[in-house]
Amino acid sequence: MKTSEFLNVLQEHQSKSLLFEYAPGMLVGANYHITEVKHINVDAVDCGAGTDSWNETVIQLWESPQELGKTDYMSAYKALGILNKVGQKKAYDLNAVVRIEYGNKVFHTAQLHVTDYELKGSNLILKLAINPTDCKAKEACGVVEETTTATATSCAPGNGCC
Repeated sequence: MKTSEFLNVLQEHQSKSLLFEYAPGMLVGANYHITEVKHINVDAVDCGAGTDSWNETVIQLWESPQELGKTDYMSAYKALGILNKVGQKKAYDLNAVVRIEYGNKVFHTAQLHVTDYELKGSNLILKLAINPTDCKAKEACGVVEETTTATATSCAPGNGCC
């Protein structure tokens, strides 16, 4: 989801409680806070020496240990207020992919993609998922598109793949 779409969803559903589902049936606790928003420019070189660049908006969530047991979630209105304040300090690239950075004691910290959202009663539930790593230079590496893992010979030293 792009940053513009994310902000629009919050705008459209301001009266809803904002929940984040980081794995099927697993919700970020109601004691979460938005602790940081990162405007990231990625300037990358892949294993086939291809270059690429893009922007990302990374919104970090943190569960406050002081508020364990809290049952009322932050509203989309409040989250939008926080994000708008950030946007006044540092402008968003509205075409940037938005990611949610989150982790807890049972889930490793990761930057999760917003894949969808669901309206359930008074809740706006943002569905998050991890994107697996991938070879971005499949042709240079000899990786066949149907195969999800490269063979040991396809990434041998000297063949252009890392």
